[in-house]
Amino acid sequence: MKNHGTTHSSGATDAVSTRSVFGAPCWVSLSSRDLDATQDFYGAVLGWRWRTARLGDRFRTALADGVPVAGIAEMATAWQMAVAWTPYFAVANADETAARVRERGGTVAVGPISFPPGRAALLADRDGARFGVWQGQLVTEWEAWRQAAPTFITLHTRDAFDAAIFYGGVLDWASDPPGCCEVEYAGGEVLLRSRGDVVARIESGSVETPPDPSVRPHWQVHFAVADVGPCVRTAGKYGGSVLAEGRREAVLRDPDGAQFTVTSRRQP
Repeated sequence: MKNHGTTHSSGATDAVSTRSVFGAPCWVSLSSRDLDATQDFYGAVLGWRWRTARLGDRFRTALADGVPVAGIAEMATAWQMAVAWTPYFAVANADETAARVRERGGTVAVGPISFPPGRAALLADRDGARFGVWQGQLVTEWEAWRQAAPTFITLHTRDAFDAAIFYGGVLDWASDPPGCCEVEYAGGEVLLRSRGDVVARIESGSVETPPDPSVRPHWQVHFAVADVGPCVRTAGKYGGSVLAEGRREAVLRDPDGAQFTVTSRRQP
């Protein structure tokens, strides 16, 4: 299949590194079995264009209106990984973070391994929700990504308070160093703030209700779109499926099985 809309980076880079935004979500990435087919699907559904990423030929950066949105990595087969969207958090030291995950009952699936200009690891919390960490220089135009907020993430888990303790210990949330993320408990959910902005949510239902054993904990990646309806219709035409649909939000699955959410930017 054709690589529609792929462009190449000009080579310009930003100086922002994980030492200045540690603990905060810094990127989302999709593992893919077929890079060209994945680009075709998301290009059609979300209108993304593409450029080769700095990490190499097996990686692509998705652009929405010129702003970097997400990364695609053709690595599922080589790493024997499930095809899934994964959020990455900025850390000062990936090896130390991986050790903290093990100490707190989580697991290390891949890494830490070096991907110049940084170091990454794929991890899971003690309830099985998968996430990644990244140490080093952030993606080109990362500040534009943060300010445009084209993506946001939500952890659906059995016990939001317990999960916040785990991630707080692993990622230094609500700690002493300047620039760390702040944690707020509101309305039965945990809000993670970076520089005053809400950058992630942890949800498990009402505080009064006991943890639901049927919930399969996972990080859900949301993409902001102009209109949910066209995304839903196009996903079906390109081999995807609709898991849930509302007026302003829909949960979709791509042809490889990766689940994601599209959320309307328009006010209700």
